Amino acid sequence: MSLADKRNKKGPRKLLALDGGGIRGVMALEVLAKIESELQSKLGRATDFVLADYFDYVAGTSTGAIIATCLSLGMRVDEIRKFYVDSGPDMFDKTRLLQRFYRNKFDDTKLKAQLKDVIQKTSGEEEAKLGSEALKTYLLLILRNASTDSPWPISNNPDAKYNDRARDDCNLELPLWQLIRASTAAPTYFPPEVIKFCPKGKSYEFVFVDGGVTMYNNPAFQLFLMATVGQYKLAWPAGEDQMLLVSIGTGSAANANANLQPSDMNIIYNASSLPSALMYAAAAEQDLLCRVFGKCLNGKQLDREVLDLRDEKGQGPVSPKLFTYMRYDADLSRQGLDTLGLSHIEPEAVQQLDSVDHIKEIQEVGRAVARDVDINHFAGFLQ
Repeated sequence: MSLADKRNKKGPRKLLALDGGGIRGVMALEVLAKIESELQSKLGRATDFVLADYFDYVAGTSTGAIIATCLSLGMRVDEIRKFYVDSGPDMFDKTRLLQRFYRNKFDDTKLKAQLKDVIQKTSGEEEAKLGSEALKTYLLLILRNASTDSPWPISNNPDAKYNDRARDDCNLELPLWQLIRASTAAPTYFPPEVIKFCPKGKSYEFVFVDGGVTMYNNPAFQLFLMATVGQYKLAWPAGEDQMLLVSIGTGSAANANANLQPSDMNIIYNASSLPSALMYAAAAEQDLLCRVFGKCLNGKQLDREVLDLRDEKGQGPVSPKLFTYMRYDADLSRQGLDTLGLSHIEPEAVQQLDSVDHIKEIQEVGRAVARDVDINHFAGFLQ
């Protein structure tokens, strides 16, 4: 299917949202592999089936932006998995020691090269743009514009205001690799990305950093809004039987700092811990919003007060619900891993955004989370 096919199709809409989380994106890939396999079997499709055939709109933040773009380009999940396993260590290429102290931990040269290469090979284009016809779904990428101090959810929706081809600064002309690179520019981890706009007129530049330091590290509820709110120029109908929203996380550890002492919280500690703290808070809030406004069929307990809000019938501010919702994520604390039957995995090995030496363990966590994928939850959304 093409984007034009998605634009004109009838029937329920299916949305997929992918969190940020660095190399922990391989956890999300294991869940996606299970979803792909289950849908392929249920729909009676051959091995050329891809999730771009099923989902209409795919969103991603940071590492989720990489995965979302690869899916939208029509890649099978095992292809993306191979890309991560083979290229992951190179993506996290450490800078010199002094630069790590006062600027950023990793150099982005190899990451840029890897992104350019996979997009070029998959799209068949020398430099695929946001408006590329190689994209088979609507695609939403989350960035933060540091120049204007604002979140930037940017999509390839051809009807969106800033995607008008008549504009000199049409967003559809922006290189895909550079938008993804901007979305992955986690402060203290990678340098920011400078993007030039309006190449045909009086050009200007903005400095971008990781979309994870916005409220949309989990982009699920923002994706729902961009699919339904009229100003975003799609206005797809909402309803439990009209819209499916699948949200996949990269793991969290709310009590990872259980032994933290006040004296530990120096400048270096705060600088290195703030990105993951923001990502955790943003993911939790977006997940809560989705469970309140949507009919939740899957998701771990949010906290001991609201529990998991699964199959909530009529409670809350919205009834009937605006969409059917599923959330797949893992608690990466000691207790959370034990609950998944992974007592042999040390939490510290899978909690960091740059745990490239522990990809196998992160994949194992993903496979444990994927056990919750139930094809029956997709009933009503299989056409």
